[in-house]
Amino acid sequence: MTQKYDITMKNIFSDMADDIMSYFLGLQYTKIDELNIEFERVERRDSDMIFKCTTDKGNVAVHIEFQSENDGKMPYRMLRYSLEIMEKHNLLPYQIVVYIGKDNVKMANSLSYDFGEQNTLNYKYRIINVGNIKYTDVVGTNYYDLYSLLPLMDQSRRKEEGEKYLERCVEAIKDIPLDINKKKDIAFKAEILSGIVYKREVIEKVFSEVVKMFRIEESETYKMIIEKGIEKGIEKGIEKGEKEKSIKIAKKLLEEGMDIDKIAKITELAKEEIKKLIN
Repeated sequence: MTQKYDITMKNIFSDMADDIMSYFLGLQYTKIDELNIEFERVERRDSDMIFKCTTDKGNVAVHIEFQSENDGKMPYRMLRYSLEIMEKHNLLPYQIVVYIGKDNVKMANSLSYDFGEQNTLNYKYRIINVGNIKYTDVVGTNYYDLYSLLPLMDQSRRKEEGEKYLERCVEAIKDIPLDINKKKDIAFKAEILSGIVYKREVIEKVFSEVVKMFRIEESETYKMIIEKGIEKGIEKGIEKGEKEKSIKIAKKLLEEGMDIDKIAKITELAKEEIKKLIN
């Protein structure tokens, strides 16, 4: 994931795993366990999601990575993940990259070479471009957690309709037949993800009414991300004395709409310094 969203992404997508596996992959499965492992040999980063599942082909590890930018080295990363999964858990990996970026997909989904019968590689994984998913294919289904992705879907329609498309997405979320607390979470996630493809002023305009209606600040996901995820990330940076990291974090919080006073309190940056970041 791009650094702009790395603090929040895992929290945002954690509830979507079941819908992604059922809707996008068409898997008939029973989820047994989540495999939360750190790949020490893979840039010391955590995988986004790995689940041990039972399928008609036996036990597998469903590995889902979320990517908001094209990464030319993605096949190498995925292959290393694959090897780690097989080595540590003795499971065959079913790997997917869910691409949520603004631009078209330009990443390869395979690695191969052939130096003869006993020296070959033919490795592939699946890339799902959310921008290619039609709005009408999701709205009306009961895959409600995927409604958070609506602002990123239907790329051609989104570009044609612009702000009106985002308004359409918000209306669809408001009409979901779920309790208000679940709607709050879905709306909050949709608002954050909208930042990948829409300008901040458009997002604030479109989501202003739904924020008032749902009181988004009471969302459990909001609390988790704002109060835990972001603050922990900030505290870690401050402890290391990295002012540049505090500035980067302040920019992220500004993009997500947090007010300057709270940003100043969390980052310990001067308000004047934070105001300069707006421009």
